[in-house]
Amino acid sequence: MTYTDGIGLRRIDHVGIAVPDLDAALEWYEGALGGRAVHREVNEAQGVVEVMVAWPEGGAQVQLLAPLTPESTIAKFIGTKGPGLQQLAFTVEDVEAAADALRAKGARLLYDEAREGTAGSRINFVHPKDAGGVLIELVEPA
Repeated sequence: MTYTDGIGLRRIDHVGIAVPDLDAALEWYEGALGGRAVHREVNEAQGVVEVMVAWPEGGAQVQLLAPLTPESTIAKFIGTKGPGLQQLAFTVEDVEAAADALRAKGARLLYDEAREGTAGSRINFVHPKDAGGVLIELVEPA
């Protein structure tokens, strides 16, 4: 038995960073850190425009998240906490199975059922109060 039995965690998928100015943030991640934008998407349901930034060696990506409206969750996050680390995301084999396993361990999930995420993925989130103050995203790739 391993510590991930029943959860199906595979790897760190990405780190989400809330930014007020997407273009300025992307310029910095590309110019200073050598990353490249590999995916850009507007997610109306979540009120964000996002860019996934990757590096040549692969591995986890950085997701830059900018608000579409002042009422969006990301805008509220920036308003209360300022820009910065917003989430840590893990790739999972099956998001519903992972959510059920975490609920059985006492964790609260933000959604009753998975929702559509970046590039057609299915996602859910573990409440930060149950994860040491960190918003944990579970990502089942499309």
